[in-house]
Amino acid sequence: MKVRFYATFRELIGRKEIEVHSVKTVRELIDYLAEHYTPQIKKELLESPRVGPNKPIDGMILVNGHNILHLKGLDTELKEDDEVHIFPPAGGG
Repeated sequence: MKVRFYATFRELIGRKEIEVHSVKTVRELIDYLAEHYTPQIKKELLESPRVGPNKPIDGMILVNGHNILHLKGLDTELKEDDEVHIFPPAGGG
């Protein structure tokens, strides 16, 4: 599957797009990215103080254009032909 990164996550990974195979869920994808690229992405997505029962990630992950919060969250299933977009939390002020 294609995985695309935006803003600070692009800087963390060091690429704007990668190909990933053999992961079955969004949670497995995040674990894969932490292991093969940088553990910081997992910390920022899952271990932020803004993460809680109603907000399982800090940022936004789209699978084929659909926000995982409207699917099965971190348990959203992934297929080889999926396209995943990972965005950091939006800043504002």
